[in-house]
Amino acid sequence: MTQDNFLYAKSILRQRQSLPLEVKVRMSKLRIRTWYEHFQGNIYVAFSGGRDSTVLLDLVRSIYPEVPAIFYDTGLEYPEIRKFVREFENVTWLRPKLTFQQVINKYGYPIVSKEQSLMIYQFQHAQSDKFKQRLLGRGRFSISMKWRYLIDAPFNIGCRCCDIMKKDLAHRYEKEHNSYGIIGTRTEESRIRERQYLKSGCNAFDLKNPISRPISFWLGEDIRAYIEDKSLPVSKIYDIKGINHTGCMFCLFGLHFEPTGHTRFDLMKVTHPKLYDFCMNQLKLREVIDFYLNPSPELIIEGKLRYPRSGE
Repeated sequence: MTQDNFLYAKSILRQRQSLPLEVKVRMSKLRIRTWYEHFQGNIYVAFSGGRDSTVLLDLVRSIYPEVPAIFYDTGLEYPEIRKFVREFENVTWLRPKLTFQQVINKYGYPIVSKEQSLMIYQFQHAQSDKFKQRLLGRGRFSISMKWRYLIDAPFNIGCRCCDIMKKDLAHRYEKEHNSYGIIGTRTEESRIRERQYLKSGCNAFDLKNPISRPISFWLGEDIRAYIEDKSLPVSKIYDIKGINHTGCMFCLFGLHFEPTGHTRFDLMKVTHPKLYDFCMNQLKLREVIDFYLNPSPELIIEGKLRYPRSGE
């Protein structure tokens, strides 16, 4: 995608994000119909039990009530989410081959972001000095100076958990059922999701694994307004003050954006103490979080000296 095309697509996205909810609903339903008709009804909804996927499932089944849904039974969902998902009919539960503990032991802990954790993993396992130097360069495809101290972390870092615990399950389901997925991701949630949308739009027919993201241009306020307008049930997890997102419980992506003493894990300590104890001690997240969020000044300085930008 050229820079001009990128900027044009981004301006279109911003325009769509500003539309009234009723217009967004019509646009999303049109994309769902197009997806359904293109694959002759062989589609499914990825249902996580969160607010976004609850809205998505309602949109899809308001047109095609028979469309099945799948739920990734990863063991990383809050118990309130699991209970909520069981209330829906025609939902297939899929379980990954590895547990989260097995994934982090083999591939590393997911910290900072998918992009940064991937590049740190690549650096730690690279055989080529030339490739390592590229990862220490400038721009998008290099490890940020801010996070270079993580290269020497006393634990492995990686980003394979989502692939193994969700995407692989989806691909297997699609192959076994000759079916094509609809997911409830939104561009507002991350730069990666925004880039995916700008590149392929809501219905990505031409990808190796085609996927539909019909509510990509919705905002969080649209999701809440739709739920209120339709009086949709939502998981009891949202009744807990402070919990606004219900992704994988033990994921560390973006933890550095949360205020000290008020992170998702601080809240978990109060609301789900047994889960907190498990992740801190059994999964050893306590030492990972401490190294991630509270590195010693000497470590940061050493990291910057040992891993400067390529050529400096």
